Amino acid sequence: MAPVFDKSGLLIRTARAAVVAAGPGVAQLATRDVALSRRDLTVSSDAQKVTLGIIAAYVVVIALLWNLPYVRWSLWPFKMLVIAFHEFGHAITAVLTGGRVKSISLDPREGGVTHMVGGKSAITLPAGYLGSSLIGALLIFCGFDIVASKIASLVLAPCFLLTLWWGKRDWLTIGTVLLAVGLLVACWFIVHAEPLRFVVLFIGVMSSLYSVWDICDDLILRKVNSSDASVFAKRYGGSSQCWGVIWSIISILFMAAGIVAGIAAFPQSFAQQETDSQNFLPTR
Repeated sequence: MAPVFDKSGLLIRTARAAVVAAGPGVAQLATRDVALSRRDLTVSSDAQKVTLGIIAAYVVVIALLWNLPYVRWSLWPFKMLVIAFHEFGHAITAVLTGGRVKSISLDPREGGVTHMVGGKSAITLPAGYLGSSLIGALLIFCGFDIVASKIASLVLAPCFLLTLWWGKRDWLTIGTVLLAVGLLVACWFIVHAEPLRFVVLFIGVMSSLYSVWDICDDLILRKVNSSDASVFAKRYGGSSQCWGVIWSIISILFMAAGIVAGIAAFPQSFAQQETDSQNFLPTR
C-alpha cells in the first residue's frame, strides 16, 4: 500500500508544482482576454463616435416631431413601418402560440390593429411593443456599418411597400411611403451607401423607442383604455401604467444592447467601411 501512497503523493506534489509554475502564464492570458474584451467595447473610431452622436440627436428630433402638430406628418412613412413592426409582433406570436391572424390594418394617425383568433394573450399583448423594440435594436446594430445597413435596407424596402397593402391608402400616406423607399434606393448611390447607415439608424431608433413614446401618448397624454398595456392589466392584474413602464424599460435595454453589440462588432473607420461596401453589391 505504501508505494501507491508514495506515487499519489508524488503526483499531487507534481501537479501542485505545475499549477504554481503555470500561474503567471494563466494570469497573463486572463489579463489579455479581459483587455481584449474591454478594447472591444471601447469607442475607438471616429465612425463609432459619430454614430453615437447621431443616435442621441435622433432621440431628441423624433421626440419633437412625434408631438409637433404641423410637422409630424414627416414621420408618417417611418411611423407606418414601425407600427407594422408592432403588429408583426402580435401576429407572429399569435401564430406561434396556436392562434390565427384574420387581418392587419395600419393608420399613421390612429395606429394599427391586428385581428386574431386564439393565441396566448399573455405573450401576444406585450409582443407588439417588445417586437418592434427588438427589430429596432437590430437596425441600430446594423446602422454601425455600411454593409450591414445595405443588408438591412434589402429587408426594409419591401416592408415599406407592404405597409401600403395593410395601411390606409390616402395620397399623403402613399406619397410619403414611396418617398421613403426612394430615399433608401438613392442612398445606395451616394458615397458607396454611407448615408444609408443613418437612414437605417433613424428607423432603428424610432422603432426601439416606439413603445416609450406610444405608451406615454396613450396612457399619460390621451389615457386610451384600449391600449395593449390597458388590456394586459385588465386580464392579468396590475395597472396599465406599471406594465407600460416595464415594457418601456425592456425596450430601452434592447436599444442599449444593440448599441453595445454595434460598438463591439464594427470598430472599422469610415474609410474601411467604404472599402468593404464597394465589394458588397457595388453601385459603380
